[in-house]
Amino acid sequence: MGKPRASSNLALGTTSPQSTTSIGRCTGSRTSIGASPREQRGLRGARVKSQFHVIGFDDAPFRPEHRGDVGVVGAVYSGPRLDGVLYAKVRRDGVNSTRRLVEMVAGSRYAAQIHALLLQGIAFAGFNVIDVNGLYGALQIPVVVVVRKTPDLEAMRRALMQNVRGARRKLALIHQAGPVEPLAGVFVQRVGMERDEAERMIRALAVHGAVPEPLRAAHLIARGTAGGRGRKRV
Repeated sequence: MGKPRASSNLALGTTSPQSTTSIGRCTGSRTSIGASPREQRGLRGARVKSQFHVIGFDDAPFRPEHRGDVGVVGAVYSGPRLDGVLYAKVRRDGVNSTRRLVEMVAGSRYAAQIHALLLQGIAFAGFNVIDVNGLYGALQIPVVVVVRKTPDLEAMRRALMQNVRGARRKLALIHQAGPVEPLAGVFVQRVGMERDEAERMIRALAVHGAVPEPLRAAHLIARGTAGGRGRKRV
């Protein structure tokens, strides 16, 4: 989530797809030409048995006084290999993070290959809370929210109610994402993925510590887009 770092580790606004960029090369695996979306998802599920294809998302740090847009980076991974980078912007404490993520993934060359989306917290750019159920419904790709520590939901509620427009709706989205559960050395909320598979994925992708490598890479790249400032190492 957003990192002023006056951040909380945590939508749906109107955005323009033109501001979303895809950088990098395509992975070697491709779906069959002419396959329907359902068939493509089946092929994607077969491939994941041997290797996870995921995108890890994190947002760039920003100063407490900043108002406006904040960068969001998606690190595309095929197993242990970084295959590409996605980039877009979301509004500080806004409501467009879910739509931006849908645009980033659906408009990229990687969409049919992706097995899961990993999010570094349930909100970006402060309290631009992600509707993880809506994200899963729009893309039909499982979503796993990952944090290092159990969120202080009461502190989050107080901060939202005191400082953020649309606080009740944002709190509802947080609760609708499901319980926060310990898993493989981190804490997660998950939609569309069984616990055993989520644990296997996190362990397979956790190369340097407990945080999956796609999230660590997204964090480092996002920090670089903000001139290198930001919170401590992930």
